[in-house]
Amino acid sequence: MNQRLIKAEGFMFAVLAAVLYFSNGYSWLLFLLLLFLPDVSMIGYAVSSKTGAYVYNAAHTYILPLLLLLSGYLLSIEWPVLISFIWIVHIGLDRMLGFGLKYTSDFKDTHIQKL
Repeated sequence: MNQRLIKAEGFMFAVLAAVLYFSNGYSWLLFLLLLFLPDVSMIGYAVSSKTGAYVYNAAHTYILPLLLLLSGYLLSIEWPVLISFIWIVHIGLDRMLGFGLKYTSDFKDTHIQKL
């Protein structure tokens, strides 16, 4: 895969989500407190590499935060929207820095590069 393209995509998602988050006047403190929450998914590696990869990848794909964002907008509920923006920023920053989705072989094997 093209590393530069994936990193650029991550950067764009992170910037867009951050701009949308802060333009809505959401809290800086909440942003900082929740920004690294998706990394708690690494706990799956305590069970096995396979479990860890599945749990980590579930928390580091855009699917869940985009579904949360959509549900927040459709139901006019603010908290899913702000959480999804923070979550998207996290995923985007990870991609931008080269931390990709994990293969089941090892934590350091990602779809972007071997760390």
